[in-house]
Amino acid sequence: MTQAGSVYGEALYDLAKSEGLSHRILQELEVLAESFRREPEFLRLLSAPNVSKAERCAVLDASFEGKVHPYVLNFLKLLTEKGYARHFADCCAAYRTHYNLDNGILPVRAVTAVPLNQAQTQKLTAKLSELTGKTVQLTNHVDPEILGGVRLDYDGKRLDDTVSHRLEAVRSLLRNTVL
Repeated sequence: MTQAGSVYGEALYDLAKSEGLSHRILQELEVLAESFRREPEFLRLLSAPNVSKAERCAVLDASFEGKVHPYVLNFLKLLTEKGYARHFADCCAAYRTHYNLDNGILPVRAVTAVPLNQAQTQKLTAKLSELTGKTVQLTNHVDPEILGGVRLDYDGKRLDDTVSHRLEAVRSLLRNTVL
């Protein structure tokens, strides 16, 4: 995450929180972030030096006025005017981090060899919620190279109980064993 993204995302979160709009703003930011991922040319337009700042802000007004909260629209204009539109995704990540901290939400990424079914997802989510005391938002990423088991990534930690991890531990032990 860039420093600009962190600073601007936190500032927007503080404003939204003070106005009781943190959830609404988060939802709008996530929709915009997904839209910008699908259409990266739009963010490039907002950063184009050959288009005046006034014209870029007019594009934002034409595209989003009345469709997003004024704070979000003004935030986009501010990023555009300061030349930080390319940091929008980082701003969203910083906003999401502060929102999660304040609301006791813990995003967890479960990496498995095959997709988790609904029962497995619910059971894992419940267990993690019980252990952490937080509301767990579990996402499942499939990586066939781990062969089996599960790897959990959350809060800067990694719990690895995968077959590939265990095999690597055995391989390392055998390499370091003197006969």
